[in-house]
Amino acid sequence: MDGLEIERKFLVKGDDYKRQAYSKSRIRQGYICSGHGRTVRVRLRDDRGYLTIKGPSNENGISRYEFEKEITFAEAVQLMRLCEPGQIDKTRYLVKSGSHTFEVDEFYGDNEGLVMAEVELQSEDEPFEKPDFIGQEVTGDRRYYNAHLVKNPFKTWNGGTAGSADR
Repeated sequence: MDGLEIERKFLVKGDDYKRQAYSKSRIRQGYICSGHGRTVRVRLRDDRGYLTIKGPSNENGISRYEFEKEITFAEAVQLMRLCEPGQIDKTRYLVKSGSHTFEVDEFYGDNEGLVMAEVELQSEDEPFEKPDFIGQEVTGDRRYYNAHLVKNPFKTWNGGTAGSADR
């Protein structure tokens, strides 16, 4: 299916990813609507704007439909006003590992203390090299979906420590 997003998610151990990163950017995002596994997201990434629509994940949580369109920063700022309560605020670090790039997200605000990495793949069974900072896999665990973190932030999980990788 064209527009299929295939990715795996992991908790992150330590902060070596910062030293290994070749790029970083600040991201703020909100959800115009989210429910039943479907989301319409508005994202501000540095000085750019994006509108993204995602469908429900498959059974194992690895694949789902994704449509993303770059919009102007001003349009994204306007659309953020339509979003449901709460936002995701994070810094994204890009780290090469073999032929793949891991996106490592360090969260702020109500999700402070949570650091996750994801890698996009061409197929669900594609092999990839895990960097040393990769911890427990959380692919398919809906608690770690950004749309879920807006409504059920990390700080509310047993004092913000449940599921954290050996930090």
